Order: sequence, then C-alpha cells, then structure tokens
Amino acid sequence: MIHDIIKIPNSILSKPSAAVTVVDDAVRKLLDDMLETMYAASGIGLAAVQIGVARRLVVMDVAGAQSREPLFLVNPEIVWSSEETTEHEEGCLSIPDAAGMVTRPAEVAICFLDREGTRREKQCDGLLATCVQHEIDHTNGILFIDRLSRLKRERIIKRSVKTRRDTLAA
Repeated sequence: MIHDIIKIPNSILSKPSAAVTVVDDAVRKLLDDMLETMYAASGIGLAAVQIGVARRLVVMDVAGAQSREPLFLVNPEIVWSSEETTEHEEGCLSIPDAAGMVTRPAEVAICFLDREGTRREKQCDGLLATCVQHEIDHTNGILFIDRLSRLKRERIIKRSVKTRRDTLAA
C-alpha cells in the first residue's frame, strides 16, 4: 500500500522515533508498504517517520531501477564512521524540489535488525553511506537541511512552504 509522505514543516519529522521491540508480520508489512511508497516516489530511501509512523524503520535501494536491491533496516545505528568525509548533494522526499550539499563521513558501519529480526552489520561507502546516514538522521528527528547553514535552511523551508501553499490553492 502506498502511503502519503509527510512534508515539512510537520513537527513529527523533528522528533526521534521509538525503537522497534519485535520484528513481526505487522512490521514486515509496514516495511513492504514503505518500500512500495519509496519506489512510487522515485526515492532511494525512506524512514517510517516520513509516512507518519514514528518507529526506527528504514528502507533503501541505491541500486537503481534496473537491478533493485532493497535493504530493510530495523533500529539502525551507526557504530563506526570514517574520519574522511565526502560531500553529496542531498534531497528528501519530505522536502520536495529542494537539495543541498551535505558533508558526511565517507564510510560508516551500521548494525541493525533485518526483515526477519536477525542482527546484522554492514559496511557502507559511496552513495549507500550517504543514504544510510540521511535515513538514520530521520529516525533521530534530523533533516538534511538541519546540516546546512541557517540561511540555506530557512530559504529551503520558506520556498517549500510557499510551494505547498500555492499547490493547495490551485
């Protein structure tokens, strides 16, 4: 089932999400719905909070449409990050038509529960490292614009709110 994606300035996006205590059929169904929603929106990552569910769940797929490789993360945590950084232009399904250059660690190691509830660890670099950090930020109530200068952040928020207001008025 495809869900509506929550947009800024909805306050749920700035609140930390609750840990998942058990990976059951309801959680797997939610993960499947999130993946379907992400693909429908042409995204590469989606946190549950972005569909209004404040739980530490993330779906991602950075492989591209030709070779889908979905990744399901329950209670993901960064357990190591490189001192080396990289800068990527980031966007967000909750902030349509906005992007900004964000500096993050070039590599991270994460631990998480998979779709079956098994504890896993994964080394991430490149686009995957950027995406996983972006989505884990969502579970902590942080948006990519929070990592930009105040001026850039305020400009993006103002433009996003105006665009939504104009769209609703049309």
